[in-house]
Amino acid sequence: MSIIVAFLQAVLLVAIAPLISGIARNIRAKMHSRKGPSILQDYYDLAKLWKRCEVREGGSGLISRLMPPIYLGSFVLVAAGLPLIMQACPVPYLGDIITILYLMALPRFMFSLASIDSAGSYTAIGGVRELLVGVLVEPSLILVLFVMALAAGSTNVGVMAHAVASLEAYPFVAVVVAGIACAMACYIEMGKLPFDLAEAEQEIQEGPLAAYSGPSLAMLKLGVSVKQLVVASIFVAIFIPFGAAATTAPLDILLGFVLYIVKVLAVFLVAAVIENSVMRVRYKLLGRYTWFVVGIASLSLVFLVIGI
Repeated sequence: MSIIVAFLQAVLLVAIAPLISGIARNIRAKMHSRKGPSILQDYYDLAKLWKRCEVREGGSGLISRLMPPIYLGSFVLVAAGLPLIMQACPVPYLGDIITILYLMALPRFMFSLASIDSAGSYTAIGGVRELLVGVLVEPSLILVLFVMALAAGSTNVGVMAHAVASLEAYPFVAVVVAGIACAMACYIEMGKLPFDLAEAEQEIQEGPLAAYSGPSLAMLKLGVSVKQLVVASIFVAIFIPFGAAATTAPLDILLGFVLYIVKVLAVFLVAAVIENSVMRVRYKLLGRYTWFVVGIASLSLVFLVIGI
């Protein structure tokens, strides 16, 4: 049953990721007093791209060809292992924070490597920017997950979720501060303003996407949407696990699925409100904001050490 749940989770996230992205874009348009695109627009774009032929740059090699499936497949694996509908991880090996961190680092590494492999200066700058964001954000996320592992007594995300849901995660202040830091780090990883803009395929920050077309570009666009949903799901799974199924009973799983959708939509709604209240900053100034996240994550570790 756990393997079935893992498979269904992966399929579910891939299927609804474009819908969630479309809803977020529509909310942003409404807040700007615009009509905005249809919430199904991402599905239309993906279907159109899959039908088109693929054109590659003359200098691109094997890395550029492998990057789109690896980018999408890494986040699909993370989605299969997270305790989204159930409190326990469907696949324990994929639910370990070490595995999750490596699977999330692999797409960023391949994304940046492909930008160099494309032999284009425009795409290379975008790859450098992606690495810079990763260097500034990933330490915060690693530190937060380390604090939660110590508080729950395990590196398994399912055990962390159970500890938070049963209020057994200790010390409580450290867990709360870690949750705040995780929310901020996940917001940056989701590609939201002022740090990024996930729909900016033709700008420097998403420069490598300009080197792709056809099915490869469709996989990357789908991968970006799945990444946003997976990152939001990590926060929901660890810090808002309430309502997740404690057993594999069909009714419990159905209730856990409904509550998961509600929680994810609430996270994206809050992110949309914040995103529309700020303006983008130059990537050279991102450190001024991300160091604040690192500081809060470090504070959670201090609280953990002193036991409050």
